[in-house]
Amino acid sequence: MGLLDGLGNIIGDALSGKSVNLAAVANQLFQNAGGLQGIADQLNRAGLGEQVSSWIGTGNNLPVSAEQIKAALSSEQLRSLAQSFGVDIDQLPQILAEHLPKAIDKASPDGVLPS
Repeated sequence: MGLLDGLGNIIGDALSGKSVNLAAVANQLFQNAGGLQGIADQLNRAGLGEQVSSWIGTGNNLPVSAEQIKAALSSEQLRSLAQSFGVDIDQLPQILAEHLPKAIDKASPDGVLPS
């Protein structure tokens, strides 16, 4: 399973303008990436430590760009996700850039990563 497998319905909702269940996004992301720490580690290794810390912390969330998401995820992950979700690969990083910070923030309401 890839980093973001299982998020097809959520991506579909985002593309169709429906509200996105951020808790479900976070749950799927973290299960498939080795838990909250797994996703945080991958993004940290990609140079997004400051952003990730802001999403987990209790202050304002720093934004992440589609380009940063593309750099953090492998080509294979992006290709597989786009195919699974039936979206153009060029749309996926922007959708993730918009929703990933909110999902991580919602998954860490007390400003700490759950164990």
